[in-house]
Amino acid sequence: MKVTVVGCSGSLPGPDSAASCYLLEGDQDGRTWRVLLDLGSGGLGTLQRFIDPLTIDAVLVSHLHPDHYFDISGLYVMWKYHPDGARPPIPIWGPRGIGRQAARAYGLSRDPGMSAEFHFHEYDDQPIRLGPFEISVSRVVHPITAYGFRVEADGGVLAYSGNTGPCQELVDLAAGADLLLAEAAFVESGDNPVDLHMTGKQAGAVAADAGVGRLVLTHIPPWHDPAVCLAEAGEAYDGPLEAAATGSTYTL
Repeated sequence: MKVTVVGCSGSLPGPDSAASCYLLEGDQDGRTWRVLLDLGSGGLGTLQRFIDPLTIDAVLVSHLHPDHYFDISGLYVMWKYHPDGARPPIPIWGPRGIGRQAARAYGLSRDPGMSAEFHFHEYDDQPIRLGPFEISVSRVVHPITAYGFRVEADGGVLAYSGNTGPCQELVDLAAGADLLLAEAAFVESGDNPVDLHMTGKQAGAVAADAGVGRLVLTHIPPWHDPAVCLAEAGEAYDGPLEAAATGSTYTL
C-alpha cells in the first residue's frame, strides 16, 4: 500500500497545501486501485499532480466539514461534463447525509442530486472492501459526526484520525498500525475547546498508547508552526515522527 499526502492543511487550504486529502494505491486483479481518504478544499487540484483523477475508484469522507469533503463538487463536474463523456459512477462513503450535503454544496436539488455520478453510502459497523483495501471505520470525538479509518492491505496498516479530540476509540483504531496520520490542529499553549482537535502532545500520546510504528502529524493550520507541534508530540512519543507535507509518500 502506497500513501501519498495530497493535502494536509488544517481547517482551510494553506499557502503550501490544500486541505485534507490522502491517496491510497494498491495492486490487485492486475491493476492499481486508487482510493481517497477525504477530498477537502483544494484537494482535487493538487491531486492532478500525482494521478489522473478519472482513475480513482472511491472516496471516503471522514466528516462533513468543507475542508474534508468540499472538492466533491469539482469531482462531480469532472464526472458529468468531461469531454470524453460522462464517467461510470464510483462509490463515495461518508457519514449520514453525505449525498444530500454534497448536492447542497453544489446547489443541486436533493433528488436526483449527484446520484447519476456517484453511489453514496453511509457508514455502518461493517468493513469496506475495495480491491486490496479493507477499511474499518470508527466514530471519534468531534462537534459533528466524524470517523477515523483503519486501512489494511498486503500486511500493511494505516490509521487516520480524521478530526477528533483525544479518545480511546482512536487508540483502538490505531493499535499496532505501521503509520498513524494524526491531526494536531491545536498547541498546548492555546485555550483549546474540548472534544474538537488534538495537540501534538495528545497525538503523540495516542501513538504511544497504540504502539504505532510511525507518527505523521497532519491537519496543522497555517497559523501554527509545525515545529512546535512536532516538539510537543516528541514529549509523548519516542518513535519516528514527522509532519505531513504535500507529496510525501509512505509504503506500508
